[in-house]
Amino acid sequence: MAHKTFISYKYSESRELRDKIIKALGKDTTYYKGENVDSKDMTDYKRETIRKNLADMMYDTSVTIVILSPDMRKSEWIGWEVSYCLKKIKRKDRTSQRNGVVAVIKKVNGSYSWFKYSEGNSTKYHMEKIQNIVAKNHFNSNPPQKVDGSYDWLNGSYITFVEEDNFLYNLTKYIDNAYEKSENDGSGYELTITED
Repeated sequence: MAHKTFISYKYSESRELRDKIIKALGKDTTYYKGENVDSKDMTDYKRETIRKNLADMMYDTSVTIVILSPDMRKSEWIGWEVSYCLKKIKRKDRTSQRNGVVAVIKKVNGSYSWFKYSEGNSTKYHMEKIQNIVAKNHFNSNPPQKVDGSYDWLNGSYITFVEEDNFLYNLTKYIDNAYEKSENDGSGYELTITED
């Protein structure tokens, strides 16, 4: 694996899952470029100072992990962070590449039903609970990618949704999958790169 990663999450409700992901990275933790337990609290900083600090952390990463949680829409930063990582950003004479992105569905009270549900034989999501930029980059392969007549849940979206347990069990698989999509510069996906 060994890809430089950043985790985008709502601090008040997903800090523990962030810490589990960092621990699960194991020896690859040295490639993690986001906040951790030792990070300074930026609550009282000006908005532009926070943006600059976040941009500095994210600029040279190649994979972003977004934690999907019930109140994530209340975060003023997640949408901006996802938008930033999907763009090619020029600094001096160097341009960053687009990040691969994987979204981890947080388990709440032992279940994913706050976000994920079944309708017949189909899995559906409460997309209204997440940032629009994340929702629009899911089910966005063009043409639609299918396996045995069903939508390919792993490769049919630029931002794949993975349950917390599955992600922690095999995070290399999902991080590598996101990275491979970025290596193709998002080719085969209708990308939305701006927040709305």
